[in-house]
Amino acid sequence: MNTYKLTLLALLAALAVVGRYALQFIPNVQPITAIIILTGVFLGPLSALILSILSVFLSNMLLGMGIWTVWQIVVWCLIGLTAGTIGVVWKKVPLIFIILFSVFSGYFYGLIISLTTYQVTGHFWPYYLAGLPFDTAHAIGNAVFTILLYPLLHVLFQKYAKNRFRMKY
Repeated sequence: MNTYKLTLLALLAALAVVGRYALQFIPNVQPITAIIILTGVFLGPLSALILSILSVFLSNMLLGMGIWTVWQIVVWCLIGLTAGTIGVVWKKVPLIFIILFSVFSGYFYGLIISLTTYQVTGHFWPYYLAGLPFDTAHAIGNAVFTILLYPLLHVLFQKYAKNRFRMKY
């Protein structure tokens, strides 16, 4: 980790937190998942992991902490690690694959967060089934944010790669 990469992660965390806070009035539509996925694909699993923890912790300081915070960190870290692994294994990931993964991640996020209710109340299925429309909104929002943010973040990550190359040699 160099200073440039830490600054880039701080900028991405700020973008995720501001986006989540600004869109809090639309249930489950937030740019955090898309930003974490794109960061994982382009910068690797460790960067996605750091971004996940920062984004959840900082945004929940504004929106409210609770038992769900731990599960949000867990699920977004899993999504980021998976996206980072995909980016390491598959050097040029097609945009359509990233979009499909972001849609899947919306439903995966809902499944894991629904487990928190089971942890507290012992009832999983009623809560999970009632939350499917919200998970669908999250999945569609992820796809839209991925399409909107991909060009911007791709350019930003390419600039990072150029500067990293210059700094090393």
